[in-house]
Amino acid sequence: MIPYLKSDYGRRQLQPRFGVDKTTLCVYTPIVMATHTKLTEYLEPAQGCICFNIRKSARAITQLYEEALRPTGLRATQFTLLVATRVMGTATINGLAKGLVMDRTTLTRNMKPLEKHGFIRITPGKEDRREREVTLTLAGQAILSEALPLWKTVQQSVVESLGQNRVTRLMKDVSATIELAQVG
Repeated sequence: MIPYLKSDYGRRQLQPRFGVDKTTLCVYTPIVMATHTKLTEYLEPAQGCICFNIRKSARAITQLYEEALRPTGLRATQFTLLVATRVMGTATINGLAKGLVMDRTTLTRNMKPLEKHGFIRITPGKEDRREREVTLTLAGQAILSEALPLWKTVQQSVVESLGQNRVTRLMKDVSATIELAQVG
C-alpha cells in the first residue's frame, strides 16, 4: 500500500503518523516505499535527488515565463528557440541542438510549430544539402519583438525576487552543471 502523501503548495510531505518528521520527498518515493519497509533508507536519496530538484525548479520557473509570454501564444521553449535562432543567425539544426544542449530529434519536434506559423524557415544546407538550416523569418522577428518586453518583465521580477547576487551564483552553478554533464 502506498502511504498517503499530502500536497502542501506543491511539496510532498509524509504524514507524522508513519513515525517520521514531515519531510519533503522526491515524487518517486511512494513507489519505492510501497515495496520496502525501511522508510528511512529512502529519505536521503529522496531529499537530495539532484535530477528531481533541478527538474522541479525548471518546471516552476517555466510556468512563470509561460504565463508572461501567454499573450504572444509562445511557449518558453519556443521563445528560447527563436532567441537562439536570432542570436546565431542562420544555423544548422545540429548547431542549434548542440548550443541548446538538446537532442536533435527533440529540437526538430519543438521547431515544427514555429515553422508551421511561419516564424522560422528550415531549408537544406548551402554547403551540405543533407543538413538543415534554420532562419528566423520576418514574422519570427515580429513575434520575438512582441515577446521580448514580456520576457524582460518576468526576468526582472525573478531577479528582484531572488536578488542579483543569488541569480549570479545560480547562473554559475547552472553553467557548471551543464559542463559536468557534457564532460561525462
